[in-house]
Amino acid sequence: MADTYDLVILGSGPGGYVAAIRASQLGLKVAIVERERLGGICLNWGCIPTKALLRTSEIYHYMQNAESYGLKADNVGFDLAKVVDRSRKVAGQLNAGVKGLMKKNKVTVVEGVGTVTEKGKLSVKQGDKTVELEAKNIIVATGARARDLPFAKADGKTIWTYRHAMVPIEMPTKLLVIGSGAIGVEFASFYNDMGADVTIVEMLPRILPVEDEEVSAFMDKALTKQGIKLLTGTGLEGLAPSGSGVTAKIKHKDGKVVEETFSHAIVAIGIVPNTENIGLEALGVETDRGHIKTDGYGRTNVDGIWAIGDVTGAPWLAHKASHEGIIAVEKIAGGSPHQMDKANIPGCTYSRPQVASVGMTEAKAKEAGYELKVGKFPFIGNGKAIALGEAEGFVKTVFDAKTGELLGAHMVGAEVTELIQGYVVARQLETTEAELMETVFAHPTLSEMMHESVLGAYGRSIHY
Repeated sequence: MADTYDLVILGSGPGGYVAAIRASQLGLKVAIVERERLGGICLNWGCIPTKALLRTSEIYHYMQNAESYGLKADNVGFDLAKVVDRSRKVAGQLNAGVKGLMKKNKVTVVEGVGTVTEKGKLSVKQGDKTVELEAKNIIVATGARARDLPFAKADGKTIWTYRHAMVPIEMPTKLLVIGSGAIGVEFASFYNDMGADVTIVEMLPRILPVEDEEVSAFMDKALTKQGIKLLTGTGLEGLAPSGSGVTAKIKHKDGKVVEETFSHAIVAIGIVPNTENIGLEALGVETDRGHIKTDGYGRTNVDGIWAIGDVTGAPWLAHKASHEGIIAVEKIAGGSPHQMDKANIPGCTYSRPQVASVGMTEAKAKEAGYELKVGKFPFIGNGKAIALGEAEGFVKTVFDAKTGELLGAHMVGAEVTELIQGYVVARQLETTEAELMETVFAHPTLSEMMHESVLGAYGRSIHY
């Protein structure tokens, strides 16, 4: 006999487990099905452990540059095994935390491989045993996995995905990073700061191609200055193990194909949604290039089947998945949540320097037909940034000249992944330039640059 619930969630990443908690808060009887570890890719193999690694490389960078702060640090080095171990312990701590949250919120955790057999029914395979579950509503939150190169699958030895790059057995000496999105740039930043010779290959004309063009240009200069070799507008025509490393066939802008050998390569060319073999095809759930099609509440075309997170398409971000989960659950429970507005989802890259943004780029706003007011303020004009020794970067704001609506905000520099939330809140509250100008920002803080950028859009900047 099947166990019956109000809601069953397939996948326990930041979309699934957050949805489960909110459903429990709303009085629903909930079960969550997970085939690996609670917390999904983000917590165990993505967002969290990578930030632990990046924190290590940041501190290592500061130790190597201690003299600029009047300090001495001689014979600075690192133990790679301990660096990785710290990252894994951080992930483990948070995995245990999610287990505790499931217990606290009375969410039933069913371990195993889940398949939707028909509307309202799931089958969970646990080795030789199968558990049957029933629920009026099912949320698919199965996430995504790294995309392999068609001509060179990751082997975990010299050709890596992000999972391999997080638990290296050896330190790369000469590293090729394929793709310059957030994941590629973060790993390039980490390994470069730890001493590897890093090259990034990007097929598009600029790195971090989804960001504002000025941000991309700044990052190009900053990473080049750090010693990272950037090859934009460049294709990869071959990648194969060669001796103790890999040989890449790189097609440059001029069409010339050059072979170059690297100790390791990281493939960061995007993701593939985990929609296969979970029963969606038989039910007729509509997909687009593998991603499940949903409305603003997470509903699919099949009654009672919902989907959230990476499996539904871009942006592939943990906080987007969590918010989608809450919206879906509140709708299931009979509430009236606002539909998902992807324009208010911030994007962050935790490299050195950091990058953060929300809303339209200047180019996209122009394409949409807006008349613009654009403000820009440099880190070098901010007292706190200078005191921190982090005077490189800028804050850029894009406004509708007619209404004062904040169309977009773009930042590059120290701690901008924390600062961006101020603009996210402003957009959510539909704040205009007037409210932002009249807001008091604490001194001395990096956040003062946010104020100055707004003032600058209207010719009122004080310190620049």
